Amino acid sequence: MSFAIIKTGGKQYKVRAGEILKVERLDEKSTSPKIEFKDVLAYGDDKTAEIGSPKIDGAKVEANLVKNGKNRTVLIFKKRRRKNSRRKNGHRQEFSLIKINKIFSKDGKVFSEVEVKESVADTKKKEIKKEAKTK
Repeated sequence: MSFAIIKTGGKQYKVRAGEILKVERLDEKSTSPKIEFKDVLAYGDDKTAEIGSPKIDGAKVEANLVKNGKNRTVLIFKKRRRKNSRRKNGHRQEFSLIKINKIFSKDGKVFSEVEVKESVADTKKKEIKKEAKTK
């Protein structure tokens, strides 16, 4: 099983093609949902591994942005005893859900890719279209 180790949001993640990952919030500057991570620290599979120092030039990981959101509220409660002083605060950390599509090696070749499986309904629709065209 091939993998890559990427760095984003000050953290490192071990990712595989097809995996859905929750990372720190990513900017929505571009209108396309495709995201490229160029900070690839390592990649490999069961037999071989390529490790960068600190990162591998030319290697990248391609992903799709699924959604942006916020985590559950974390309550911060501070109380100073015998002084009638207390403060209640809340924080909701923002995150991005991404789906890893492809892992590229340092020479630009696809190292790992998501296998797209067609559903039975899609194949039936294609067959019906072919039959309609031949008639």
